[in-house]
Amino acid sequence: MSAVEKAKQAAAKVAVTNHYPKDARWVGIGSGTTIVYVVEAIKALGVDTSATKYVPTGYQSKQLIINAGLTAVEFDGIPPGTILDVAFDGADEVDEDLNCIKGGGACLFQEKIVAMQAREFICVADHRKLQPRLLTNWKTIPIEVAPIAAHRVITKLQELGSIDPIIRPSASAKEGPLKTDQGFFIIDAPFPPMLIKSDLAAGQEGNGKESIWAVDVLSRKIKEIAGVLEVGIFSGLTGPEASAAGGIGGQRPVAAYFGMADGSVSVRKAQ
Repeated sequence: MSAVEKAKQAAAKVAVTNHYPKDARWVGIGSGTTIVYVVEAIKALGVDTSATKYVPTGYQSKQLIINAGLTAVEFDGIPPGTILDVAFDGADEVDEDLNCIKGGGACLFQEKIVAMQAREFICVADHRKLQPRLLTNWKTIPIEVAPIAAHRVITKLQELGSIDPIIRPSASAKEGPLKTDQGFFIIDAPFPPMLIKSDLAAGQEGNGKESIWAVDVLSRKIKEIAGVLEVGIFSGLTGPEASAAGGIGGQRPVAAYFGMADGSVSVRKAQ
């Protein structure tokens, strides 16, 4: 196992140990390579999972759940009013405020609705994903769009300051654009690194001047474009904050666990 895989495994173990509820009934399971170790860590707890339902964010995570001998339930199979006890997922990049970019694996819409149906969203990643600002190493925002509107959305993204947004191709050129589980396209839109709370507090503007945006502002602007299903920016309220405001679930994780190069695990909690 490589050092990076060991880091993912270590982060998953600590995250599950700290956040998996004793009597969990509904658990969200995200997508990506790190989630393999989350499921492994859940199994290693040795708890009774016979009454627990696991809600995947895509085909890959559903197969992972089934192969582990756990019970998978699609999101639309959740009884009305059900709140997930916790949701575990990875990220392509996480900033100092615990805003995340997700969607590199093309499951962003389902990842977001699962996170927003949970009391707590817990992010699990390796040290490469932690950056001061979003779009530092991961250079594009994934955006899930209706195929019929893709070119219109690209034009609108260019108006917001994105340089050369593209429709993500599938692995085989013969198949054309990649399609999500919803049959939608993904547009990858480059922007400069986004501003965080400390930047705004210091007087910097995040209103799009010179293509510089605050995280929440840009996310909202993109979501307002007709044809956009969802934006791969996870920001705003955490689950507990949404609950306190009378809602359910939040896009921003309450905590993020990063497996470090030296084998330790760094924990960042939402402020």
